[in-house]
Amino acid sequence: MTIGPVQMLVLGFDHPNFQGRLRGELERLRDDDMIRVIDFLGVYKAVGGEVSVLKESQLDDAERIEFGAVVGALVGIGAGIGAEAGAEIGVEVMTEEDDIADEGAWDVVADIPEGSAAALVLIEHRWAIPLREALADAGGVRLASEFVSPLDLVEVGLVAAQEAEALAARSQDAV
Repeated sequence: MTIGPVQMLVLGFDHPNFQGRLRGELERLRDDDMIRVIDFLGVYKAVGGEVSVLKESQLDDAERIEFGAVVGALVGIGAGIGAEAGAEIGVEVMTEEDDIADEGAWDVVADIPEGSAAALVLIEHRWAIPLREALADAGGVRLASEFVSPLDLVEVGLVAAQEAEALAARSQDAV
């Protein structure tokens, strides 16, 4: 299985206004084979402290097992426990269905202010696979990878100041 670059997004929502646009955009990007949501964990804490959790993935059961094994093996090598042990742990993590709100598995839940939400999104960038392969074929390596703030784009003249301020205000550089 070829895995594209994987990115972890941590998103915050001070005043959540969920109307399906975020989910729709993730589905559109998946349908266009641009990204794949490996794992999505959303937590909403209502005023009064009641917690609602949404956990989703765009992987089917076979992909979850395979992806978990590959990522786990890589983590296992890096952690010094070995690829085989890491693969076993990766499969277990990718296939578990724990209720995060009840078991307190995500320590950050306590830190989410009432009336707000947070999400962790693990995204595979499918679009980047051919680019990465072309880079490798050319003998190149990625030296850095960062999103550039809209406000920084003003400095080089790519975006007007007013547009950059609006983008920054809307996104707060979350993506």
